[in-house]
Amino acid sequence: MARPPVDPRLWRYARSARRYLVLSVALSVLITGSIVVAAVMLARVLSGVVTDPGQRSLGAWTTELLVLTLAIACRVLATWLQSRLAHRAGAGVVAELETAVLTAGARLPPRELETRRTELAVVVSTGLSGLRGYLIGYVPALLLAVLVPPIVLAVIAIHDPLSGLIVVITLPLIPVFMILIGLLTQGRAEATLAATTRLSDQLLDLFAGMPTLRALGRERGGVVAAERDPEHDAADSSAVRAGTMADRVRALGDALRQRTMRALRIAFLSSMVLELLATLSVALIAVSIGLRLVFGEMSLYAGLVALVLAPEVYLPLRMVGERFHAAQDGMAAADKAFAVLEPVPGAPGSDEPDGDSAARAGGVAPARVAGVVELHDLSVGARGGFAPDGLSGLLRPGVVTVLAGPNGSGKSTAVQAILGLIAPDRGVVTVDGIDVRELDQDAWWARVAWLPQRPVLVPGTLRENLELFGAQAEPSSAHGPARVVDDLEAACVATGFDTVLDELPDRWDTVVGPGGVGLSLGQRQRLALTRVLAADRPILLLDEPTAHLDAESETAVLTALTQRARDGATVIVIGHRPTVLAAPDQVIRVRASIDERAEAGV
Repeated sequence: MARPPVDPRLWRYARSARRYLVLSVALSVLITGSIVVAAVMLARVLSGVVTDPGQRSLGAWTTELLVLTLAIACRVLATWLQSRLAHRAGAGVVAELETAVLTAGARLPPRELETRRTELAVVVSTGLSGLRGYLIGYVPALLLAVLVPPIVLAVIAIHDPLSGLIVVITLPLIPVFMILIGLLTQGRAEATLAATTRLSDQLLDLFAGMPTLRALGRERGGVVAAERDPEHDAADSSAVRAGTMADRVRALGDALRQRTMRALRIAFLSSMVLELLATLSVALIAVSIGLRLVFGEMSLYAGLVALVLAPEVYLPLRMVGERFHAAQDGMAAADKAFAVLEPVPGAPGSDEPDGDSAARAGGVAPARVAGVVELHDLSVGARGGFAPDGLSGLLRPGVVTVLAGPNGSGKSTAVQAILGLIAPDRGVVTVDGIDVRELDQDAWWARVAWLPQRPVLVPGTLRENLELFGAQAEPSSAHGPARVVDDLEAACVATGFDTVLDELPDRWDTVVGPGGVGLSLGQRQRLALTRVLAADRPILLLDEPTAHLDAESETAVLTALTQRARDGATVIVIGHRPTVLAAPDQVIRVRASIDERAEAGV
């Protein structure tokens, strides 16, 4: 379906664009009026000077020259102001949409976010910047194309009906050719954005695996050819055939360059076609006026008015055609953004009941949570089957429960279902007898301490990261000084984070970057574990909590988890290491039923 020239969703989500649109319309009207007034005044002066020798002095045309000067100044000022407003509006709209997309992306279910992370990164980092070209160039040109041609055509027709007839016949040719060019290039902007996303994804995977390859001494070795989509073009396939890491990075860059150059080639050729049409149309009007002036069939004033205004009729349409491709790039990225902001009902990430979405706010908010979690025939669709498939179990307070199973069996998915981040395809998860999807998500999450495989550490101090789950690095009268100190010290000793603090001069005031930059991988894991163990929450969910820890630290962590369970907490651990499987009170096996053909990609 054809995209509207001005997408109403853009004005709905970007409030700063509304004021710009209103002011831009007013300035376009002012520019149109200035064009007509300047043309009429210029024709009056020139025709009078040529035909009346007695009027060949500045004093005879003072009023006309003053009006002409004011009209030109008004047009220049209005054009400058429109451009200035467009630049400000472009920056504001991009910033608002980026914030909205990031906020909406953060609300996506984990599996959906994992599959769309590169798409979101490309849209937010570079894709939406194309909207600046849309607002700075395309929207003003579109407004002028709506206002200028009808008004200017009416003025031409009043002064010279024949020139007006020529304009009426030739003017529609430009939109016709614009439509033909649009059909030719249909989908190219989306394809370019998709290719950029795909190439970025490949680069991210390549760089993510580089430390491992360097550790194994394989960074200069051959690259295994990746499975390629048959619809990928030759430019993309060159990246797959590359033999080394350096060659592959170079090939990926060349593939993106070739796609960009193809888009530029189409843009330049289409602009040339529109310029040629406009030039021939103006030339036809000029020849007609010239011949009739020679034979005395029209006045010089009428001919000059038509001749001066003729290029102005075609100029806005030419500008729209020239800036169409830049606008398409921005709107293609905006479509991706709106797909996140306005998911299709029933699609992943949508807020409809049948979507794969989190528990809804405003649901049941129990005054307290006993911590009894029960899984009834839990099944979540994955790769042509279910992972997990038919998982059932009772997770009680005072008991350490381990979810065990092979990779891909759905252990992490089961934990996400317990959190209410994923709606099961079959079965149900209940908390104290209440379906987790009926719980108020904020009230439910406030009672859970979750340690994912990749712990989340925010930029800031260690103190700020510790307090994400309510634990405090300093005593507080509201929680009782002795209890706070004892719980935190016990958690630090259990995870070995006390030795990390001793090595840091600022201790809890040490600043870390995004993802915990500044700490080693093991130190980040210890901090995340400390945050969970020190949190006063009745339910603990831990995904591979002892990863990156030595045997002694692992034993201490498992002992601490057992003690939390004995104190009344519900402790649920995902693990497969023998030491983890030997520590719990119960082990629940997680199984998947995956179609082998789907697993193999057949």
